[in-house]
Amino acid sequence: MDDSGGPIVSPVAEGELEAAEREIMRWDSASLAAEDRMLFDSGDRSDAELFLRAIDEIRRSINGPIAVGSPRRLSSSSSSRSNAIQVAMARLEDEFRNILVSRVNEFEIESLVDLSSLSMSTEEDSAGGDISDAHGGDISDADGGEDGSLRASGSEGSSWVHRRKSSSYRSTRSIREIELLPEDAIADLRSIAERMIASGYGRECVQVYGSSRKAVVDLCFRHLGVEKLGIGDVQRLEWDVLEAKIRRWIRAARACIRIVFASEHRLCERVFDGLGGVPGGGDTPFSETVKGAAIQLFGFPEAISIGRRSPEKLFKILDLHDAISDLLPDIAAVFHSGSSGSIYTQATDIISRLAEAVRGILSELENAVLRDPSRIPVPGGTIHPLTRYVMNYISLISDYKQTLVELIVTWPSAISRFAGDDPGAGGPQIDFPEPENQSPLAAHLIWIIVILQHNLEDKANLYKDSALSHLFLMNNVHYIVNKVKGSPELRKLIGDDYLRKLTAKFRQSATSYQRATWVRILNCLRDEGIHVSGSFSSGVSKATLRERFRAFNAAFDEVHRTQATWFVPDTQLREELRISISEKLLPAFRSFLGRFRHHIENGRHPEMYIKYSVEDLEAALSDFFEGCPPSTLGRRRSN
Repeated sequence: MDDSGGPIVSPVAEGELEAAEREIMRWDSASLAAEDRMLFDSGDRSDAELFLRAIDEIRRSINGPIAVGSPRRLSSSSSSRSNAIQVAMARLEDEFRNILVSRVNEFEIESLVDLSSLSMSTEEDSAGGDISDAHGGDISDADGGEDGSLRASGSEGSSWVHRRKSSSYRSTRSIREIELLPEDAIADLRSIAERMIASGYGRECVQVYGSSRKAVVDLCFRHLGVEKLGIGDVQRLEWDVLEAKIRRWIRAARACIRIVFASEHRLCERVFDGLGGVPGGGDTPFSETVKGAAIQLFGFPEAISIGRRSPEKLFKILDLHDAISDLLPDIAAVFHSGSSGSIYTQATDIISRLAEAVRGILSELENAVLRDPSRIPVPGGTIHPLTRYVMNYISLISDYKQTLVELIVTWPSAISRFAGDDPGAGGPQIDFPEPENQSPLAAHLIWIIVILQHNLEDKANLYKDSALSHLFLMNNVHYIVNKVKGSPELRKLIGDDYLRKLTAKFRQSATSYQRATWVRILNCLRDEGIHVSGSFSSGVSKATLRERFRAFNAAFDEVHRTQATWFVPDTQLREELRISISEKLLPAFRSFLGRFRHHIENGRHPEMYIKYSVEDLEAALSDFFEGCPPSTLGRRRSN
């Protein structure tokens, strides 16, 4: 230091230093003349090179460290060389900002908008499920209205098309890095940053870099549809609106992580990597640029992860979980150190909360199925909307098997309360099959089917006609069996042993239906009580015989009229049931008619008693289980 406390100047030729000072002062930002053009805008690089050499010359002439902070705040007693550094840094700050703002590659935004619809994953994304019948069935009536029963809500699938962009990228895994600025602009930025940091102006350099690039990132977010939504905003949205936002968010997140943030990270590395003395560490410029945007991006799934849990949300939450999990290696690569590392931690925390939400939703589904209110029986004993909803739901669950096997690690907590393990728990006793090498996920799915059956049995009791009650159970358990058979993944999870039990259950219901309906009718065709003895008798009581025919006609008329309006929606099952009935009814009627018809035909008004032929009965059976009133039955007497 000299006597005045100023910096000591190295023994360099005073003329050269004065020339360097003049060169710097010529580009003083406060000068109107200097504002006419930017040093680094011109194709002629001589002025920029002279300016940088002048800065280097003066810096070398100062032995002591330069005070950190803006020289605008230095005292007027500072040396002329320190004043020259002050002017130079102000100029470099303006040049730095101008390059960042004006030299951006023009194709950047359009490329991002196009690429936002692409899947950056190396694997095809699994389409989200639609909780409607795979064959087009509408389950929108699965909700019970105001009674609080399960509501069916479709989870519309989303898919992403794979295309290749003509731009060149450096790929690491699924990252696509765009060159955000031209090579010469990046070289200029690095030259400026090196001198600003070395002169103690690293903080100003980082602030200018962060604010300039942040504006570009914010613009990309707007093009990609990333909204600024608080937790309260997200949780107030209707679910169908939120579903659409989730689909858009997944596409946008891929582009943000794998293109926007990755490209910003690459640019930051090229400008600042290896320059010692960056305030806060080497990744601070990158963190200043994207941290606010990253927090905004991940705030959306975070709000969903802590929101209200309901069954219709499961598949979109799984989509979110899988999307962020798939992005996690890329997040780790982009946000791997320093102050930006907290973004990776935030992402892992969100994945954990989404996983917990999935487990909670599955429990909510089980409780909702168990307690779905039983008030009004479905007409005709057809498939209940609850059955359609639950089976389509768990079929979609099986499509997410790979994820759910990892997330579902415990058995259903309700089993001990309802499967007889805890007699003091109260509530219904439900028979749960013994596990045989089941995964926890498989146990949950079987448990859902078990409690669905239990609920259906309660609903079957609402029918006053026991035959219709059995038909209702047959229809619904048959539907369950078909849904399990129709999904290879679900069948593998459920297992053939339990599938055989379900098959036996619907067959038992079919048999019970036939007994409840047809035993009474077939009893009309029995011989007991018809034959009599006596010298003046033909051996047949005509009064009893006429009563038998009259009872058969009345019973069959009633069953035909009623059960034509009952509905068996599965065409194969409907035909099999008709065949089974005809195999019992027609031979019995044919035999009875063959043995006794002449006794009726020899009497008065035989048409009052023999109303059907075998062919008439066969035709009438074709009306059964169609779900509509029967056609007029043409009757004729057999000759």
